Amino acid sequence: MTQLPQPSLLGLEPSFGFGDRLGLATPGHHAALRHGKLLPVFAQQSVRELARTQRTAPEVLAAAQAGITASNYTGVWGADADHLKTREDVETLAAAGFTFFTIDPSAYVQNQADVLTGNDLQSAVQQVINNGAFESISQVESLYLGKSFDLGNNIALSFGDRVQLLRAVVKYGAAIAYAAQMAHWITDARKGKGADIEVSVDETDSPTTPTEHLFIGLELKRRRVVATSVAPRFIGEFEKGIDYKGDLSRFEEELKVHVAIARACGPYKISVHSGSDKFSIYPAVGRVCGNLLHVKTAGTSYLEALRVVARTDAHLFREIVEYSRSRFDTDKATYHISAKLGDAPAAGTLSAKDAETVYLDQVAGRQILHVTFGSVLTIGKTESGRTFKEGILEVLNSHPDLHSEVLERHLGRHIKLLSQG
Repeated sequence: MTQLPQPSLLGLEPSFGFGDRLGLATPGHHAALRHGKLLPVFAQQSVRELARTQRTAPEVLAAAQAGITASNYTGVWGADADHLKTREDVETLAAAGFTFFTIDPSAYVQNQADVLTGNDLQSAVQQVINNGAFESISQVESLYLGKSFDLGNNIALSFGDRVQLLRAVVKYGAAIAYAAQMAHWITDARKGKGADIEVSVDETDSPTTPTEHLFIGLELKRRRVVATSVAPRFIGEFEKGIDYKGDLSRFEEELKVHVAIARACGPYKISVHSGSDKFSIYPAVGRVCGNLLHVKTAGTSYLEALRVVARTDAHLFREIVEYSRSRFDTDKATYHISAKLGDAPAAGTLSAKDAETVYLDQVAGRQILHVTFGSVLTIGKTESGRTFKEGILEVLNSHPDLHSEVLERHLGRHIKLLSQG
């Protein structure tokens, strides 16, 4: 009996996460790898995505293994249990064989800290202390207040402003404490096999400032959390499925500080979430991060699967588009996007070629399809009563070469730009 390929730890090698919501994308992802020098995470799914696609963790891993075997990939690869929030999440994904664990402590981040002052700030700090994140305000001040940290490359940061420090404590203190607890659960669940651990704080209302990142990095180190990567929230807009919106020069300058913090506090990799299709920043990300780089993509591979549908079954594609339009206002609620339904015309008014262009190459159309994937793959049905998922899988299984071709072109562009940098 042939032994199935198993995921490995990736450590501090530069890496790229391929999300696959349909279980057939791995051969195309393998093909994309030849455009650069990033290690792949072939199995990557969040608990939220598992629910929205009605898949299980073992199914996700098995699909990646089948694709790896079919495409004759023999290198190292990872399996990312993404956006874990509970001990149950950790144990379920660890039992399935995942090796990379992304901790999401966003429920414990206090976004209102950015505007707290005076007694309100003092009370909020005391609440964090009462909940066990620190022993006292005196402990916090003795650790950080007035201290300067040399990060190398002529970069130094300090906690000279007491208000700034206390806001960081309120905003991230409980989240870091919970992340440390989750890291212990991961270690226990892996039973001595080791783990790539990522701490994600990207889902916040405001960007992670360099000083806040330094606080996070120092606290993780103090609590003996050995992180492989940390995901800050960067300046600018990282909307789903489209390019970066923001000042490119400012982004690069601030990224340099984030990387300096990662080197000093870890080292650990900088993880770029919602990383798909951010073509304008990839050269800078690759250049500045060097080996300390991880990028996560997910929905963009689903969109490329729909491109195969658009080119081979125009009627099915139009049905999916119209259903997605009907679900958009409901399904967009948990996503950070700017598209409005009126920004894209109904599919019935477009030729097959124009429908592909509008919905897979333009901002509004891409985001309409991107955020409705869960509804399409679980409850959506064609006029004939067949599920959309059945239709999509039939198309992909009938056109594997085209599927790999579009994935290689699109994801290969990501990897090439990151590697050139």
